[in-house]
Amino acid sequence: MKYIGSQNFNHGQSPRLGVLLTNLGTPDAPEKNALKKYLKQFLWDPRVVEIPRPAWWLILNGFILQLRPSRSAAAYSKIWTERGSPLLFHTRDQAEAVRALLQERYPDKLVVDFAMRYGTPDITTAVQGLLDQGVRKLLILPLYPQYSGATTGSTFDALATDFTQRRWLPEFRFVSQYHDHPAYIAAVSDSIRHHRAEHGGADKLLFSYHGEPRRYLDQGDPYHCQCHKTTRLVAEHLGLADSQYLTTFQSRFGKAEWLQPYTDATLKALPEQGVKSVQVVCPGFAADCLETLEEIGEENRDYFIAAGGETFGYIPCLNSSPGHISALVDILEEQLTGWLDNESEESTTTKARAVALGATS
Repeated sequence: MKYIGSQNFNHGQSPRLGVLLTNLGTPDAPEKNALKKYLKQFLWDPRVVEIPRPAWWLILNGFILQLRPSRSAAAYSKIWTERGSPLLFHTRDQAEAVRALLQERYPDKLVVDFAMRYGTPDITTAVQGLLDQGVRKLLILPLYPQYSGATTGSTFDALATDFTQRRWLPEFRFVSQYHDHPAYIAAVSDSIRHHRAEHGGADKLLFSYHGEPRRYLDQGDPYHCQCHKTTRLVAEHLGLADSQYLTTFQSRFGKAEWLQPYTDATLKALPEQGVKSVQVVCPGFAADCLETLEEIGEENRDYFIAAGGETFGYIPCLNSSPGHISALVDILEEQLTGWLDNESEESTTTKARAVALGATS
């Protein structure tokens, strides 16, 4: 096996700390071929679809990839901007803002980048870039507040696969969840509070999270429980009564039962229960994307209005808001404890000793 090494390795290179933010991913363009490529990578992940591979290969290639890319491309075209995919540029903005704040606090100690689990920029390229800059201690923060095997677990799988091919492995830390971190809860709460200060309140506040098959919960995935805990903590932070909010789950796929109650079914039913105005927030998404902007902001809005609702408000994701960046940096600083305090041997001394032992660089 040929292992990946650093093309820029030098014994005089100063060891640095690396931070890698990761998110799910996005197609390169809102076009059928780009969507087919992206969906093939995404839906073939055994963490995402837990169906025996031979049967799933036939379903995926024989049916889904023949039909879904065109529909998904049409949906993506509605949210695409001059900057491209919202998920991509929001994640880039987050990484740049986190980098600026960390470098302000710890000059010359940290390198920050971002990557996508599926699509580009990919994890292997990002990790290689960090190692080439002298990173020897690496902290990974998947931007999924609530742990799920299909998201956070899959990110770890991709990193583990990458590491099996590397000659030199960095020291490594991995944030598996931050659903109840006080700084994150405060950031979500503040975003809701600011939205309501500008737009007014609503009869009901929906916390909508991405769904997953019910059997994942039955088999021990903590995602459902962590979503409900996030909702409870934010509601307590805002002083909401139980009757003022609901937790729902969106984006189900296939015929199996998924986590309930479903967001779309809930919004269709609320007007008959006397709820004429709703606001929806999506605390499971760190950045606005197809599932928030199109599925919630357009599709589910239309369901509510068609059922007799009068006012629908979507509360944007935290994106690169100052409160969110501050929360992410708080989480990172906790994980970097010890690393930031340890002083490394001076690079000039390291190189001199290496040369004395026969090294050429």
